This record gives sequence, structure tokens and C-alpha cells, in this order.
Amino acid sequence: MKIRTLGSSGLEVSSLGLGCMGMTGVYGATPDRQEMITLVRQAHDRGITMFDTAEAYGPFVNEELLGEALQPIRNQVIIATKFGFDIDQQTGARRPGTNSRPEHIRLVVEHMLRRLRTDVIDLLYQHRVDPTVPIEDVAGVVKDLIAEGKVKHFGLSEVGVRTLRRAHAVQPVAAVQSEYSLFWRGPEQELLPVLEELGIGFVPFSPLGAGFLTGKIDENTQFEPTDFRNNVPRFSPDARKANLALVKAVKVVAARKSATPAQVALAWLLAQKPWIVPIPGTTKLHRLYENLGAAPLHLSTEDLAEIHVETAKIHVQGERLPEAVLKMTGL
Repeated sequence: MKIRTLGSSGLEVSSLGLGCMGMTGVYGATPDRQEMITLVRQAHDRGITMFDTAEAYGPFVNEELLGEALQPIRNQVIIATKFGFDIDQQTGARRPGTNSRPEHIRLVVEHMLRRLRTDVIDLLYQHRVDPTVPIEDVAGVVKDLIAEGKVKHFGLSEVGVRTLRRAHAVQPVAAVQSEYSLFWRGPEQELLPVLEELGIGFVPFSPLGAGFLTGKIDENTQFEPTDFRNNVPRFSPDARKANLALVKAVKVVAARKSATPAQVALAWLLAQKPWIVPIPGTTKLHRLYENLGAAPLHLSTEDLAEIHVETAKIHVQGERLPEAVLKMTGL
């Protein structure tokens, strides 16, 4: 696995990370905990060094799982986690909205360190911008936490470029996390140019379009009742049927490269910028191994041009998130 540096931060990570959200639910039934611990360690054995979690995943149980899984190899990995929702740190009760008040961030970080079984968080993101707290205050408290040795790097998730600039002026931002894939290319309009200008790395989540770009989903696919995709407009049966044109375009290149659609979709992301590090998530070992096959996959200039031309003809149907969730992003 090759190493990439997230912008000018000096933070070096594997070219693919591992998104761990699904390991404690979200895509239906909660997987077996021990199997997920094994998967995390298998990922590290095969070269993955960056593991992504958040206090909100559970809440708390995802961080706890990752803390247990990575404890034996803590000094060999990068742990990224996120604060920003209004969650009681004792009970896990989640109140509506966000909470990035400085005193709350400090409390959350203390509990994160315990759950993750570590004395420092490598990359601490604000999960969602809090409209009631100036971003300068958020960046300021993270700057203090870095000075205290409890955090190494500052990140922002689903943030608009104006807010990003204001935060970066107080405490340099190492990475921004947002959705980006052939299924959702919104960051190309404003965000990517600003990241390049400021020397900030980019960590795309849902780089396989929540599974759609694997080619294993069509309009007849039935998701489990608790799967979040049941509430996503882009995953309605009609939208899925229309959006299969995108998968078809990827499959053409995949067949020529003797690769899978998922591998081509991830390789396409890696080819966009040297400071992009996708974090595909999975709960299955065979999918992990498949995703890892994207890292050495070379897409030629001709391959990338073909993907650009063919996908430009396709208008993806449906919003990428439910309306209420979209309103919480800064994009």
C-alpha cells in the first residue's frame, strides 16, 4: 500500500483508509463485534493505516470497538474521529442538533480518549458545523487541545469553503471529509480548488456511493428495514433504475482492466489528486480485499478520459441525503 500525505499537514496515511461506521449498524443488522475486530486488524495487516470513526456512530460503540481493535497496534495507525452532535457523554442520549461549544468539545475529547484507549487523537474532525458557535471558537479550542498533546491534527466534515477558510486561519486544517465519488461530484465545483490552494487533504466518504458503484445494487434490491438507504432519495427504486447508466459506464472500463467496478471507482478517485484518501467502509472481508485491489490499479489518461466523457452524459437522479440531513451540511 502506498502512502499519501494529507495536504501540507505532514500527516502520512495509507492511500486508502477504512470507514468503520457500518461496523456497528446503519446498513441493517449490527455485525458480530469480534468479526469486525478481526476485519480491522486484517485491514492493517494488508497496509491500511487510517481508520475513521465518530462519537455519533452508536453513539460511542463504534469508537469503543475501534479502540479495542487497534490497541495492540496503536503506534502503527492513524485514528480519526469526530465531535459535533449534542450527545450526553454519560448516557449516550442524543439531543436534537449540534453542539460545538468549547467546553463540550473538551468534555467529548476526554471521553473519546478513554473509548479509543489512547492518549492522543491523530485527526479530530468537527462532524457538522454548529451554526450557534463561531468556527473560530471551534478551531481555537482544537488548537489548545493540540498544544496540550491530546490531539495532533484538526479536520472538518461537510464544510463550506467560507467556513473552512475562517477555521484554517486560526488552526491549520489537515483534512476535510465529505462525500465524493462518481455518484456525487459536488466537491469539484468549489471545495477541491480551495483545498489545493490551502494545502488541505481530502478524505472522501461513501467513495462507492454507499455501495451503488459496486454494481451489486439495482432497482429490485431490497434493503433491510433499518438500512439508512431506505430514506435516501438517490436510492429510491426509480432513481436506482435511472442511475444504473453510471454503473454501466464504469463496468466497461472495469472489464477492460480485468477489475471490478468498485476497484475502478476507487482508482478514479485516487487519480484525481495525490492528496485524496478515500475511506471505503465494509463489514465483509472479501469486500475489504476487493477494495484494496484499487490501490495498485492504474487508470491511463485514456481510461480517465473515457470515464469523464461517458459519465458527463448521465444526470444522476435523486438527492444524496434526506432533506433534513442535507440542511445540516455546510455545502
